[in-house]
Amino acid sequence: MPDSAPLNRPLVLGSTSRYRRELLSRLALPFDVAAPEVDETPRAGESPCDLALRLARAKAQAVAHHHPEAVVIGSDQVADLAGSPLGKPGTHERAVEQLRRMRGQTVVFQTAVTVACQATGFEATDIAPVEVRFRDLSDAEIERYLRAEQPYDCAGSAKSEGLGISLLDAIVSDDPTALVGLPLIRTCRMLRAAGLVLP
Repeated sequence: MPDSAPLNRPLVLGSTSRYRRELLSRLALPFDVAAPEVDETPRAGESPCDLALRLARAKAQAVAHHHPEAVVIGSDQVADLAGSPLGKPGTHERAVEQLRRMRGQTVVFQTAVTVACQATGFEATDIAPVEVRFRDLSDAEIERYLRAEQPYDCAGSAKSEGLGISLLDAIVSDDPTALVGLPLIRTCRMLRAAGLVLP
């Protein structure tokens, strides 16, 4: 009789982001979603990279506290413009301001991920920086794009997986899903290290 497939621990995504949920679904693993309820306010003098790392850990740990037997994924993305963090704009006016600041610039999207399991004591964190070069956009191009896609829930005010790709000159990354919000190559590596069996 063949051996039965090994049973995985429950998997929980510590994020309410629909983008991360869609990305994690690619792995064909069953998972639940839980809101991490973490204060995302940057600390004084905190770099965008350090902020993304701290929040990814905090989200994973907060959810793992309520799901101690599960393997938990926490992730955070901060857009880094010359050392200044750019968050989700939330409004049209803030998105216009962000895109005006970014035109003609290279922005590094710092996407951090933590995988944690309280029951086993496992925790690992990694970050996938993605360099994004924006075209020298006109005010009219910015306005047309924002009216068409309304990316107000995206750090940096653009969706590279959608029409936002037209705003860019180049993307440089070793983990292609990182810009959308979850670096799946790194996530898979950490899930295996945590003991999960991936298809």
